[in-house]
Amino acid sequence: MVNGSEVVHGFPHLDTVREAITALYRRLSPDGILSYGASVPPADVAFSDQDDLHLGTQRVARALVQQLRLPDARMIVSFREMEHAASVELTAGPEYFIELNDRFRRHRRDIGAALAHEIMHVLLHRLDLSFAGTRDNEILTDTATTYLGAGWLLLDAFREDRLSSQKLGYLTPEEFGYVLAKRSEMFGEDPSPWFTSPQAYTAFARGRAQAQQDRRQPPLTAAGWAGRRRYAKERRRAQEHPQAAAGNGSPYAFEGGGPDGVLKVSFACPTCRQRIRLPVRGRVRARCGLCRTVLECDT
Repeated sequence: MVNGSEVVHGFPHLDTVREAITALYRRLSPDGILSYGASVPPADVAFSDQDDLHLGTQRVARALVQQLRLPDARMIVSFREMEHAASVELTAGPEYFIELNDRFRRHRRDIGAALAHEIMHVLLHRLDLSFAGTRDNEILTDTATTYLGAGWLLLDAFREDRLSSQKLGYLTPEEFGYVLAKRSEMFGEDPSPWFTSPQAYTAFARGRAQAQQDRRQPPLTAAGWAGRRRYAKERRRAQEHPQAAAGNGSPYAFEGGGPDGVLKVSFACPTCRQRIRLPVRGRVRARCGLCRTVLECDT
């Protein structure tokens, strides 16, 4: 939780975020992902200063448990002074104990955001899905929360002006926007009307621009002229010099080739980020083996 200190911006964790999206598809399957087609509605997690603190917190927790499909999980929530925004005790269940920072007694509209992150920890624990290291595991948690329909709350908790700032979660605001945009592409959902924070909308727009770039990279046919020209140059180089066929930091990489080999190109699926490998033979329609997205390519 960042409160009053400088907020980090940009996409410093983007590689880990993309790995987290791939891990979700591998663990839940495309059909499992599709079961989270609707985000938690704003009305279900709204919290006013007139609401009873404990009854309102339990109501929001129940809504998030339902959103994340944990029907037999009961959340017991309390408040205390602590350094972080919240913590959860991970056990076999069915009861889980969540502690929220005492500051949420006064900032009730952000209780849903804090609960969403902690309840996602419970879901990932039950799925036996984790990354090595605290940092990467927390990035996985933020990414999963957002991709499965509850993380727009975490982005909406971001507020920043000349005198103060607040951000919940480990992702930057723009990275939250990126994952939210990925979800929007998948489900045709526009979260913009739900934001109460102007800064959240700006971060979402920047993240959406980054997400759109994923669908405009060669060998996808939606790539721009400059990208296609660079791709053709590197493809020709790979055909002539197979030993130097690596992508050198490009979003795609060539392999094989030479007199006796078939040149292939590998690139990340723009939906799930799983690597796809295709022979270099011109226009082709490919289906991702993980998320089943159909892609128009010109290899």
